[in-house]
Amino acid sequence: MVRLRVLDILEEQHHTKYWLYKQMEMSYQNFSKLINNETRSIRYENIEKLSRFLDCPVGDLFETVDTSDAKDA
Repeated sequence: MVRLRVLDILEEQHHTKYWLYKQMEMSYQNFSKLINNETRSIRYENIEKLSRFLDCPVGDLFETVDTSDAKDA
């Protein structure tokens, strides 16, 4: 599974979620879903904004997470 690393990057750069929220100019509900990896899709426009505001390449915004750790019941 692919997930956004936005919260990790914010912590590394000593920025707050509120700071990024004000930069992104989107509803708080959509912003919250985006940074908490609760959305099924991301607009290219928002990926570009994240890259610009966090001053990092687009590839650094994402990471692959191993989901095979889930135990079968």
